[in-house]
Amino acid sequence: MNNSTIFQFFHWYYPSDGALWNTCAKQATFLATLGIDYVWLPPAYKSAYGKEEPGYAVYDLFDLGEFDQKGTVATRYGTKEEYINCIKALHASGIKVLADVVLNHRLGADQQESIAVKKVNPDNRNEFVSEAETIESHTLFTFPGREKKYSDFVWDHHAFTGVDAVEGEEKVIYTIQNEYGESWEELMEEEKGNFDFLMGADVEFRNPHVREELKKWGEWYLDVTHVDGFRLDAVKHITPAFYKEWLDAMKAHVGSPFLCIAEYWSKNSAVLAQYIELMEGRTQLFDVPLHYNFYKASLEKSAYDMRQIFDNTLVTQKPEYSITFVENHDTQPLQALESTVDYWFKPHANAIILLRMQGIPCIFYPSLYGAEYSNPNNEQHPINMLPVPSLEAMIKVRRYEAYGQQRDYFDDASIVGWTREGDDEHTFSGCAVMLSNSGQGEKRMEMGQRHSGKIFVDVTGSISGEITIGKDGWGVFRVNEESISVWISKEAINR
Repeated sequence: MNNSTIFQFFHWYYPSDGALWNTCAKQATFLATLGIDYVWLPPAYKSAYGKEEPGYAVYDLFDLGEFDQKGTVATRYGTKEEYINCIKALHASGIKVLADVVLNHRLGADQQESIAVKKVNPDNRNEFVSEAETIESHTLFTFPGREKKYSDFVWDHHAFTGVDAVEGEEKVIYTIQNEYGESWEELMEEEKGNFDFLMGADVEFRNPHVREELKKWGEWYLDVTHVDGFRLDAVKHITPAFYKEWLDAMKAHVGSPFLCIAEYWSKNSAVLAQYIELMEGRTQLFDVPLHYNFYKASLEKSAYDMRQIFDNTLVTQKPEYSITFVENHDTQPLQALESTVDYWFKPHANAIILLRMQGIPCIFYPSLYGAEYSNPNNEQHPINMLPVPSLEAMIKVRRYEAYGQQRDYFDDASIVGWTREGDDEHTFSGCAVMLSNSGQGEKRMEMGQRHSGKIFVDVTGSISGEITIGKDGWGVFRVNEESISVWISKEAINR
């Protein structure tokens, strides 16, 4: 089988011109040729802020750019027809599609309700800081623009556990008093006492009518779009019991396994491993701790010990469940979770996620296409995220060469490397990778006797010249200062 590679075809500040679906459709052939197997598309349903938000402020899950709601028919990325055509274009190129599923919250209610609530301490949501009171709450969703097409379900305060509001300059969080009590849903961690509430009107998954409506929506979505899997947003704020039930229903509906990746934002790999156990293997997880290792390594430069790059990571603890990534829409500049890997280290980090045996890599849109957007804090200096050097070559090496036994040479604090021996199934396969966060150097590494006498070259172009593998299957590979080199058989270079 070929190595899988996922591509995230958007970033947080992608233009709101309604062109993403059409642009992605036009890029399908290129992405397939490059070696991309899955494309992760952004939320396709109507945002509470129309086109002015990337889709995570969910208003109506059933509006994929079909109804005149929130000041627009199209979403930020285009119309429903364009979305479905984009998926068809990707499928025609042999690429599967991951839909972004955001079920934790709703925003942009159509009407207010008078409801009973209690105010909580935002740093300890289990602590009440007021007696029961009645407020006018934005919790009634009737979707008048859709006129009950596809579903006549009305979301009201019975469908939510809590809501937020602004009093003066302070954000206030309330629990809603309803038939499920005044407590939050039970979660795996005790962060902020209970981190059930994230934003807007928080969905009440203890309500059986809510669970059934979301199952109905999921089945409708699969039937309409024919996507091949899901990326689940903000799962740390949702009880695992719901997603176990929901995913089982989705898999039963499609009748075959499909890829499901959950975003549980934690720097602790033990927490991620615990979530995988609770979900009984139903989802894979983004390897957030590995991202933060990349971030730390990029800032510390030569002071960082490269032998520690896999410490406290999911790719080490549970590699079969790890989705590795360098950056995503939450970590890019100006975001609340901003942790942008310094540019000089991005080739290193992408080489690690692409060219090793463990984990499935997810490549971020700006890493391939670049991204430029305005900076409201300094309009004269917009944010400019440049494409990562040699990224296209590394994606191709993953597709064609990065197979077979892996031998690690993480025996130095500054210069590390590994080899993939290749296999019989992939012609000319096998590669050697060198990374340096300090000076130039070399390392003797074993490629395997199948490569005896073969000539290897560096596809990044960083190192000129050739290396001949010895009769014993070993070679001496070089790397430049603060650089990477990726060596493949000269016979394979034309690919």
